[in-house]
Amino acid sequence: MFLTISTTGSPERPATDLGYLLHKHPGKTQAFSTSHGTAHVFYPEATAERCTAALLLEVDPVALVRRGQGKGRGGAPDVALAQYVNDRPYAASSLLAVALSGVFRSALKGRCAARPDLPEQARPLRIEVPALPARGGAELVHRLFDPLGWDLVQVEAVPLDEQFPEWGDSRYVRLVLEGELRLADALRQLYVLLPVLDDAKHYWIAPDEVDKLLRAGDGWLAAHPENGLISSRYLARHKRLTQNALERLELVRLAEADGSEVEELDDAVDDDAATADTTERRVPLAVQRREAILAALRAAGAARVLDLGCGQGQLVQTLLADVSFTEIVGVDVSVRALSTAAKRLRLERMGERQSARVQLLQGSLAYTDKRLTGYDAAVLSEVIEHLDLPRLPALEYAVFGAARPRTVLVTTPNVEYNVRWETLPAGHVRHRDHRFEWTREEFRTWARDVAGRHGYGVGFVPVGDDDPEVGPPTQMAVFTAVTDNETPKEGEAA
Repeated sequence: MFLTISTTGSPERPATDLGYLLHKHPGKTQAFSTSHGTAHVFYPEATAERCTAALLLEVDPVALVRRGQGKGRGGAPDVALAQYVNDRPYAASSLLAVALSGVFRSALKGRCAARPDLPEQARPLRIEVPALPARGGAELVHRLFDPLGWDLVQVEAVPLDEQFPEWGDSRYVRLVLEGELRLADALRQLYVLLPVLDDAKHYWIAPDEVDKLLRAGDGWLAAHPENGLISSRYLARHKRLTQNALERLELVRLAEADGSEVEELDDAVDDDAATADTTERRVPLAVQRREAILAALRAAGAARVLDLGCGQGQLVQTLLADVSFTEIVGVDVSVRALSTAAKRLRLERMGERQSARVQLLQGSLAYTDKRLTGYDAAVLSEVIEHLDLPRLPALEYAVFGAARPRTVLVTTPNVEYNVRWETLPAGHVRHRDHRFEWTREEFRTWARDVAGRHGYGVGFVPVGDDDPEVGPPTQMAVFTAVTDNETPKEGEAA
């Protein structure tokens, strides 16, 4: 297996800086032992104007067979040529990707202790792979590399036999990439896409492969139009691992679109809750809140219900226990929360009839989502206070303007009641992630404005002990969509 990396330079910015970036001296030939053979690094040319580094991987077929016994290791699909005679010693594949990560580990991470400024600099690069398996042909190669910023993606099919052109082309191609990129970015792309094009991995796929994929795909994979195909092939079509990867990539994409950090979006589960048993401590107010929501949904005659910002799935679990709710969809931006909800609901062990009633989706409530239209009711239980106030109009439009369920229930803390919590210091909100907590009048003003803008009537329900001085601990607004010939009404909901 063979690959070359070339760059050009000048006396002020010599091309031989490539040696610093790769951590391999241009004046030396070096050999590195791998689990399947020996990797050699050498420089066919090394001048200030042009420098080329070559990686040659000599695969030991005997070691390949011995380490590849069993399903999911070396047994697919090239072993059809027999155990000791196959194409892997000659064509780039996942073996070459592993050699890249081992030999150029620091370069992949973008580290250079001797010249810390170099890894962040984009350089003119030319990468050549003379023999690359491409299951999907030249068209797939272009689909994978064209969106990544290369100026040139040149793919030439390799004929089965040059002496017999009528036999047609093989599944191998010669790949040339040219463009101005950071070397670390180029290497990470190759590390992921070489085995994707080969569509066969030589080693066992474990859950930590998802972490490897996301690390190598940082900065480019989340926005790649083929990230689903890339994840599936890289993870050897393991459905659970692929789904995990895609959920985490979607979280990255949402964070980038939102201008936030992933950790800020993925905070619906406290650190201690993430590692604790998924059984919820039954807090009386939480129970009362869910009972109030169920009563309002039943009164509205809702059968298909959205739980927007479903968190760890407590309300979804409660709704599932009532057969009058025929479809329940939990939506949350947090992968951790959805994972906890799935465990709570025991989705993997749920019967077919029950599992047909429930679905968990990842999504941001600040964006319109066609998947959320057409439902009888939507619940925003203890959600709005987790948003910055400038983001509320976006949520308002996504729910009331775009999804537009017939009934919308919104619960939120009543800040006036906080004086009744003995353990809550004065001036503090109830949860560290609450961006605000409203008085009863502030909540009603907001709810009336939303109802007026989007054609809903609104009523208000106290949840918990309704203190005569400070009101209830939780306040709930019940929005009901009105038709053109109806007049929106406001009042205390039953």
